[in-house]
Amino acid sequence: MTETASDTPHVPVLIDAIIDACQPIRGTWLDGTFGAGGYTRRLLDAGAERVIAVDRDPLAFQMAAGWIGDYGDRIVPVAGTFSKLDEYGTALDGVVLDLGVSSMQLDLAERGFSFMRDGPLDMRMSQDGPSAADLVNTKDEAELADIIYLYGEERASRRIAKAIVAARPVTTTGQLATIVASCLPRPKPNQSHPATRTFQALRIAVNDEYGELAAGMAAAERALAPGGQLAVVTFHSVEDRMAKRFIQTRSATTPNANRYAPVLDTVVAAFMQKTRKAIVADKAEVALNPRSRSAKLRVAIRTDAPAQAMDPADMGMPMLKGAGT
Repeated sequence: MTETASDTPHVPVLIDAIIDACQPIRGTWLDGTFGAGGYTRRLLDAGAERVIAVDRDPLAFQMAAGWIGDYGDRIVPVAGTFSKLDEYGTALDGVVLDLGVSSMQLDLAERGFSFMRDGPLDMRMSQDGPSAADLVNTKDEAELADIIYLYGEERASRRIAKAIVAARPVTTTGQLATIVASCLPRPKPNQSHPATRTFQALRIAVNDEYGELAAGMAAAERALAPGGQLAVVTFHSVEDRMAKRFIQTRSATTPNANRYAPVLDTVVAAFMQKTRKAIVADKAEVALNPRSRSAKLRVAIRTDAPAQAMDPADMGMPMLKGAGT
């Protein structure tokens, strides 16, 4: 989700599109990013008998304590990561993965996700393990440049990494945002904040978001029943590329269509693409929820073919090799 704080209630992005694309909604679904519970509740209202609600952020279930009991055993809360979703349920009728950071995380300064609210430089979704402050204060300049370039697609990564190292220790979001802004031109009206890409990159690195996505889609392939549906909502180009390549590759009947390549054994498709192009928010949803502007939805249906391993590199997952510009 975008690096923009908001005081408005959380609105689940593209949820109407998910419900429409995945009809009929029935049986057991797994919501890989429970968050504020928007997807889970809508899936239940649309016909799901049960939703396994997964989130690695303990705050998610704490905030839902006032209403989650109203659904009885129809909601099964699981504190964990969606990369292990096949450990939480099998023969699933659907899996939905809503990627990125939630509005409730952005809006809490003490979580350290947003440059719009000064707070400790944390960014840990699970509130456990090394923080963003640990990363920026221990990685060498080349490693920082790699992370900012590959995970944030920031062309000024080397300049920014050098400035961060020179300013150490960096302990707050405001301090980091100021450092990054000093390395880049002043933004024009309607342009994003200069620190957007760097904050995105550090958040992704801290939470291993690309590794989670690759493992999560593979786990969904193992966990879905034939006819089960996989819906992935992404918020930037790298995530969408990974979801697109995974679905396309696992929907192909052969692993390589290059006529000059060696002849390879036929691979039975594990998925069928439901739509060739990504589904995006319409004008009405964007007006209601600006966070949906960059969102893309991809949906695929599981076949009865055996699940197979897939190299994350073949999904287009960035690998930390080489520095930025």
